[in-house]
Amino acid sequence: MTLPAGLMPRQLRAGPVLLDLFHRDAKLCDRWLYLHPREFGLLWRLAETPRTALSRRTLLSDVWRLRHEPETNTLEVHVFRLRRKLSAYGVERLVVTDPAGGYRLDAEVTPILPHTQECEALDRQAMIGNGDREEPQTG
Repeated sequence: MTLPAGLMPRQLRAGPVLLDLFHRDAKLCDRWLYLHPREFGLLWRLAETPRTALSRRTLLSDVWRLRHEPETNTLEVHVFRLRRKLSAYGVERLVVTDPAGGYRLDAEVTPILPHTQECEALDRQAMIGNGDREEPQTG
């Protein structure tokens, strides 16, 4: 992913998933996934370095802002929940456990710069109340 110096993408397309930094959520098949803030942070961080394994320590540092490794499985729980949300669309293998340890995003990533038609459409939805963001049904 190469951007002009000092420019951060508003969105990333990671395989079939569209990550939106403004909404701090992801879309798949035109439906929001309703990611928890940590799930979104985890997916965004993995998308910054696609196909590269990131260690547990790196993810805890970058997403949770921890400088020590807690004796909990919070990272693993968030990865599990993220995969479960992705599995509804058949892409749970987007986030894989690397054999050498850690996790990686198994997809090509394309940055989408601000002021694209896709961004403008999402902004219009936000201004009119996110009509397509129905609350997920629990069952």
